[in-house]
Amino acid sequence: MLKGKTPLLVALVLGIFAGVIAYSAVRKKEADVRRGWNLVPVVVAAVDLGEGTVVTFDMISQRSVPEQFVTSSVVKPDSASYVVNQKVLVPVQAGDPLLWSQFETTKAAERLSAKVQKKARAITIDVGKSSSVGGWVRPNDHIDLIGTFKDPQTNENVAVTLLQNVIVLATGKVTGTTNVNLIPENQRDYNNVSLMVIPEEAEILVLAQDLGALTLSLRNEDDVDAIEERGRATIATLLSGQRMTVLAEKRKRLVTVIRNSTTTQEGGSP
Repeated sequence: MLKGKTPLLVALVLGIFAGVIAYSAVRKKEADVRRGWNLVPVVVAAVDLGEGTVVTFDMISQRSVPEQFVTSSVVKPDSASYVVNQKVLVPVQAGDPLLWSQFETTKAAERLSAKVQKKARAITIDVGKSSSVGGWVRPNDHIDLIGTFKDPQTNENVAVTLLQNVIVLATGKVTGTTNVNLIPENQRDYNNVSLMVIPEEAEILVLAQDLGALTLSLRNEDDVDAIEERGRATIATLLSGQRMTVLAEKRKRLVTVIRNSTTTQEGGSP
């Protein structure tokens, strides 16, 4: 009797197995759908905004929308202050999420010449991430400029600090007053920086760029002192180690080291 029922049992097991698979597939599909419907807050227009309207705080509000509709182009509540006092380029209806692309970017209206002090000059040099402290150099930072050249007398490579305590006017198209939230993310990276120097220093930088490579050295914003005796590093400096030992001792006296929450002078005790 069992032998005759075997096909029926097999069919029953296969049917249950197929049902389990179908149920799992449905649940997974539901989970995938729900995953995009988690609500996140965004900034919306509280009133109708006409083209050219300058936005004020009482014209905006926030509303929660499904996260699948929220991209980097949507203004988030923590960035709401950046759109205040900005002019919208297109009409926006009350309740509509605000987009960065709807605002007039200050980048187009900025003039770098307005940021250059009288008797000074702006000059731009090419940099990469490795020559701009990993891209951490920002407008209004203070930097030193190190040049690497081939000494015509000895024919060896030499690194020397060319300029000290130079103010960065801009990184790419971003200045110290640019609202970076109004600039697309792919345009925030930079491969050049603009510096404020005097005319004679501009001449030095033009020649230096033509002869060798330039690297930025980032300063603390309160560190404005200049090194009185400018040193230079050569291959002999690297190989002899004599100057390296002297500089290591100097660093111990000058550089403060922070370990966890304890601040010490390098080489000293907590």
